[in-house]
Amino acid sequence: MDRKLRFGIIGFGMIGYYHAEVIRQVDGCELVSCTSASYSSAQKLAEKFNIEAKPSIDDLLSDERINFVTICSPSGNHYEAAKQALFHNRNVVVEKPMCLSLEEADELIALAKEKGLALCVISQTRFSDSVQAIRRAVENNEFGKMVSAQLMMRYSRPQSYYDQADWRGTVKYDGGGVLMNQGIHGIDVLCYIMGRPKSVMGYATTRLRDIEVEDTAVAAVEFENGSVGSIDATVCSTPSFAKKFIICGEKGTVILEDDSISLWALPSPCPVSGQSTTGGSASADPRGINTEYHRREFENIRDHYMYGKPLLIDGDQGRIPLSVILGLYSSSRNGVRIPL
Repeated sequence: MDRKLRFGIIGFGMIGYYHAEVIRQVDGCELVSCTSASYSSAQKLAEKFNIEAKPSIDDLLSDERINFVTICSPSGNHYEAAKQALFHNRNVVVEKPMCLSLEEADELIALAKEKGLALCVISQTRFSDSVQAIRRAVENNEFGKMVSAQLMMRYSRPQSYYDQADWRGTVKYDGGGVLMNQGIHGIDVLCYIMGRPKSVMGYATTRLRDIEVEDTAVAAVEFENGSVGSIDATVCSTPSFAKKFIICGEKGTVILEDDSISLWALPSPCPVSGQSTTGGSASADPRGINTEYHRREFENIRDHYMYGKPLLIDGDQGRIPLSVILGLYSSSRNGVRIPL
């Protein structure tokens, strides 16, 4: 059987363009067709990538050449598009967040397992050399007992950013604000390093932006291993700052700023360059990232599908940061600690 990954893209905005570029770069992957809410936009990009534009998702899923669908539409559309693709026996790659509720996430995970299909969630920051080095240090007990972690995400998104598209900043299509949109990557890495989250308490509020969702949030997270973490996030920062982690263990501390390690105070030497900025920064502009880590994730997806290698971010992993964010929202509404 031909194991080549042949992709159709659903949603051809900025992120869809990133996916198209990456699919062209990865051996064993081929971009076949696309569809978008704006058919004219899909046609323009289809011409650029020499692929076929389809008028609807149904038309795209009827293309028998496709065995993978990558979903890059607004977050509120992820669940229905992924469910439809799985029902059509297509493997799914879905941008973060995988959907907007844990019930939807559990349904997609169960459906993918029932049909024996891949459900992959984009969380490309895990593929940073620095993040992988920190993860290995945790696994090798170089930190000793994990103590605490601080995650600071002070982004700048002016009102004009939200005004550019009517879905941005809405409950229906964004599902949340700084946490669900910008902050989910940082929260994913926090849990990837510190372990499974056990509970969360926090506050989410809207201070400056005219949007339906939060522009600022803080939280405390308890992990199953007994360590704790804090989350500090906003899109109202002037100026913006690099995303920053301070990870503290019994034997030492590591500081990670975007994807550069600025402090490695562990018994073993730091295995990566402290000035690595491969992934870029989106703190001030969502276009600040490049496609390197997306490429690495698509290579992992290819290797899983073609050679049976472990999938780093499947539906179960994609559910973890979603559970923290939704738990924080619930905690903020009800003023209580939320078990996860």
